[in-house]
Amino acid sequence: MSGIGIGDIAGWVAPAATAVAALMTAANLGARVTGWGFVVFTIGSIGWSIVGVTSGQHNLLATNAFLTLVNMLGVWRWLGRQARYEDSGQAAVEASEQEPAVPTLAAASRLIGQPAHFANGSQAGTVVEMMVECPGARMAYIVVAVGGVGGIGEKLCAINRNRITLCGDHIELSIDRAMLDTLPDWKAEARETKDRAPPLR
Repeated sequence: MSGIGIGDIAGWVAPAATAVAALMTAANLGARVTGWGFVVFTIGSIGWSIVGVTSGQHNLLATNAFLTLVNMLGVWRWLGRQARYEDSGQAAVEASEQEPAVPTLAAASRLIGQPAHFANGSQAGTVVEMMVECPGARMAYIVVAVGGVGGIGEKLCAINRNRITLCGDHIELSIDRAMLDTLPDWKAEARETKDRAPPLR
């Protein structure tokens, strides 16, 4: 152990922290997980900076000194500002649930990424987009990604607002698997109204 210096320790900590942080931020599990991912990124960049100092690699030191500043910006962005936005939205949702005189609210930002279920409880897919009518600002339909692995081979289906129910931790669809399979593939780049409009009313 006497032969192990701070540079050696940093040489192990830095790549491990960088790998863990990359997984945390890529997972997109919410503002706090992403924010803590940037905290771990900061530990990694500081570790790489130490490696740069102890090994005389000045380019490595300069690069990771800059990345440390970028990572600290990420910490502020996600653990500070974005977390405050999400907390405020959740507070509004909880307040609406306690007040019978007003409709129960749902944070629109949290609809993206929620699972979409059939009435029998089985999962149909994942909500990846929500389209809003202009100028009325009323939700027109959601887009559900069905099948595939990691986005490869998946089908995008537009589901009209009349066919969905918001259920807190998921969205329930009033269609079955057979109906879902008949829907055409929705294309985000479509310009024709007939291509953008949800097929189910």
